[in-house]
Amino acid sequence: MKAYEALPASVLDSLPAHRGDAWVQLRTALAGLGRKIVVLDDDPTGVQTVHDVYVYTRWDRETLTEAFREPDTMFFILTNSRGLTVPESRAQHEQIAENLAAASAATGKDFLLLSRGDSTLRGHWPMETEILRGRLEALTGRRFDGEVIFPFFPEGGRFTLGGVHYVRQGEELIPAGLTEFAKDKSFGYTASALADWCEEKSGGRFPAAECCRVTLEELRAGDADAIAEKLEAVTAFGKIAVDSADYEDVAVFVTALCKALAAGRNYLFRCAAALPKVLGGVPDRPLLQRAELVDAGNERGGIILIGSHVNKTSRQLAALQAADLPMVFIQFDQHRVLEDGGLEDEVARVLALAEADILAGRSVTVYTRRERLDLDTADKDKQLGISVKISDAVTSIIGKLSVRPSFVVAKGGITSSDVGTKALRVRRARVAGQIRPGIPVWQTGAESKFPGLPYVIFPGNVGSDDDLRRVAEILMDR
Repeated sequence: MKAYEALPASVLDSLPAHRGDAWVQLRTALAGLGRKIVVLDDDPTGVQTVHDVYVYTRWDRETLTEAFREPDTMFFILTNSRGLTVPESRAQHEQIAENLAAASAATGKDFLLLSRGDSTLRGHWPMETEILRGRLEALTGRRFDGEVIFPFFPEGGRFTLGGVHYVRQGEELIPAGLTEFAKDKSFGYTASALADWCEEKSGGRFPAAECCRVTLEELRAGDADAIAEKLEAVTAFGKIAVDSADYEDVAVFVTALCKALAAGRNYLFRCAAALPKVLGGVPDRPLLQRAELVDAGNERGGIILIGSHVNKTSRQLAALQAADLPMVFIQFDQHRVLEDGGLEDEVARVLALAEADILAGRSVTVYTRRERLDLDTADKDKQLGISVKISDAVTSIIGKLSVRPSFVVAKGGITSSDVGTKALRVRRARVAGQIRPGIPVWQTGAESKFPGLPYVIFPGNVGSDDDLRRVAEILMDR
């Protein structure tokens, strides 16, 4: 496996120019697509590029049939599968595939299925898309010719150049396999080239040499017909790795994809948040401001909950603590999970403090102790199980609130999913837009604990060091 080195971020400014009018071609292509776009989101951050779409947190047949009957082009299903064990995710995806097939048949509407995963390549892949492929082929008779691997996400600084996936850190592009994300206890990897990553994560079942690559040079040439021919040549669920450095690259690819679909080919997708935005035809909109989110009559404080432990989150927390804001900070000691009844006591302590401040009109940040609690075990499911137990305790603070805060911010993938589904009890939420690039906001549904609440979903691995502070300033009108 070839090793790759960091690149200066300035290479993004010296790439070949686009030829042709990709956006005009895209509009024509999408007009003829004729399919509902369904996005399975393995944590709530996948809506970080869209607005005015619905997210469902359940996937029973009745709910999915309702979603198919909505006039919208696209909807999301929050699976939170990154917080599940392998057996749990397997069973979940089997059920989702069966219910999607039933809802599609009941409504007579065809669909395109995207598995939205982490832009830093973590998650239960290839298992999840293999389960979807197997069940949908058995239930519908449709055959999937290939799987598109598309982790590009510019809002988070994720770019794929020359087949290699990079994570921007400051003024450098770091090969993904060299980042802290690749060392994840549950979903680690070593490869940076997407073709190598496919081979590594599949245990060699999808060799790098057999991966179809759609290159940046092909995308910049703007020849969608030529790219469509490459896609149409893929068979037997072969992998298709796509370069991208800006959204126009995605537009060219989607135009080519629509041509291949029109020719009778079928694909599944493992992607980050950029592809759903373009496939769904979602236009840009300005970043959200306080007046669009917070009820002017609510004089209560808000609450920020921080569960993520990646270095970026710790830096963002430090910047928030250093800001001149009327914010109260409460540390949650998750290491008490090792004590009998320790987490329960810690929840009660933190909840009492947080409620008193919110009632008094003071906003609160509850953050987990910054030292990670890693078990001395190679059992990934056991480590994940401890993480989920801690997340359940931390997020229960929101669920136990007896007073409505003016806003809720959750930092981290598992944390934000649990806050949305378990604590706020959201069944369906509208994505209002983004408060900062890559940081989405839900407006909670009528059935939730706090209907109409602005709920900010802040990914652990997204944003500048100052973005958490900026989010707080917007929500607190400072």
